[in-house]
Amino acid sequence: MSNAFYFNLILFFLVAIIALEVLAKKLRWPPAVAQLIGGALIAFIPGLPAFEIDPALVLVVFLPPLLMAGAYFTVWHEFRRHLVGILLLAIGAVLFTTLVVGLALHSLTPALPWAACFALGAIVSPPDAIAAKAVLQRVALPRKLLVLLEGESLLNDATGLVLYKFSIVAMLTGVFSMAGAVEEFAWLSVGGILLGAAFGYLVYKTLRYLHDTELMILASALPGWICYVVGEHIGVSGVIATVTYGMMLGWHQHEIMTATARRRGAAFWEIMIFVFESLVFILIGLSLRGVWDRIADGSKSIADYSLEVLLVLVVVIVSRFVWVFAVDGLAGLFSKHARSASGGWRESFVTSWAGMRGVVTLAAALAVPAEVPGRDLMLLCAFAVILVTVLFQGTSIGWVIRVLKLKATAHERTYLNEPQTWARIEQAQYAVVNKLAYDEQGKLQHPRLLEQYGYRQSLSDKHKNDAMLPDDIRKAHFNVVLAAVAAGREELLKLHRSGQIHDELLHMMERDLDIQEIAALHSRG
Repeated sequence: MSNAFYFNLILFFLVAIIALEVLAKKLRWPPAVAQLIGGALIAFIPGLPAFEIDPALVLVVFLPPLLMAGAYFTVWHEFRRHLVGILLLAIGAVLFTTLVVGLALHSLTPALPWAACFALGAIVSPPDAIAAKAVLQRVALPRKLLVLLEGESLLNDATGLVLYKFSIVAMLTGVFSMAGAVEEFAWLSVGGILLGAAFGYLVYKTLRYLHDTELMILASALPGWICYVVGEHIGVSGVIATVTYGMMLGWHQHEIMTATARRRGAAFWEIMIFVFESLVFILIGLSLRGVWDRIADGSKSIADYSLEVLLVLVVVIVSRFVWVFAVDGLAGLFSKHARSASGGWRESFVTSWAGMRGVVTLAAALAVPAEVPGRDLMLLCAFAVILVTVLFQGTSIGWVIRVLKLKATAHERTYLNEPQTWARIEQAQYAVVNKLAYDEQGKLQHPRLLEQYGYRQSLSDKHKNDAMLPDDIRKAHFNVVLAAVAAGREELLKLHRSGQIHDELLHMMERDLDIQEIAALHSRG
């Protein structure tokens, strides 16, 4: 097939993404589910070649930006407060699942080497950051639960990939050292943090000197990939390096990025992440044909693997329940604070249910060397786990939350509400305007500005103890602003259409009107 064919195929995938997104909204499915099914159906279209997905390429293209986007919007205070719980899921649950899957599979198929059994356990053990984000962003959860699940999804890939690496090496060499594994895991983690922090510090120092918006957006986005590539090359965790960099950028972006760069960067990331997430699940669906053909050409049929696949599926799902309930139970037993803060078995159930697998599981399975015993079984189990967890758990998690009557809760610490925040902001603005409105002789130079900011400050101060700003006053004010913006835009277009102003002036003045409109719409609510 020519390169032009593959380019046309990518265009077809992008069109399919739009159609599948619309279908998902109509059927009220998580988009990941529609895209996974759509990819599987596309894979069997007559005339299309079987897709051989390069697992290393999939990880390096898709994983870093998606991890970075999740880390960028992580609330650091909440992440730090629940770090122990996050690590118990990201490390403890992955280790436990790997162990239980390995033991269960070896008990059923003793001929399969122990290292192969644990390799399969490592492949299917980590819930996927992309799958979790695609599902969790569309459900309402208690705040603590959301922080735990999002934090877990950022870190658990590193645990699963390290376990997978050790298992594969043990299979190929016949050598395994527990002390060496622990030491290397510590180095991978600490090295990843240091690498990500170094990139974060470099960008923090550099970005403020880039005054061009496009360069600023590019210079902040590229290190997400570079961290991952460099980390994997020098032998530390690229996943942890990328997450560390993303969290640092998210924390400091208010200081080092201009308002325009933030607005345009947000639009850039929103579109890119949407396309990347959608393509990931379509690629997972497309890989079904390759798995199907590979199994069909083997010595055993898919039916011959049914017992092992069913066992792995059950163990993967049940082991997460066992771990989560055991950890939550022990926390409630030994800590009065944990018991009072816990949402009980309902939150534990939802945490256990939110264990969707995705691209990391698929890439790890595809990367298993051909000479490894049980490779076909690993591929089939990996795809089955992805299908069942995304299609079954992903589509039903919203229903589970409603049945258990879990509701989104407020933040765990007390924050200023919108009126209080506006009162503080406009008080600071009025103080500056009041100082600068007079010249050195004390003569008023900017009466209109002083009047405008004085009115806004007094209005906000009047309502700072309300739950929210009065809709009638706020909407009436900003409706006038929006009407003025619309009239200005209409006149601007008339001048341009009649040939009285140049395109450059049109774009410059339209940008100012757009900013006014965005601010007014946001403030009006």
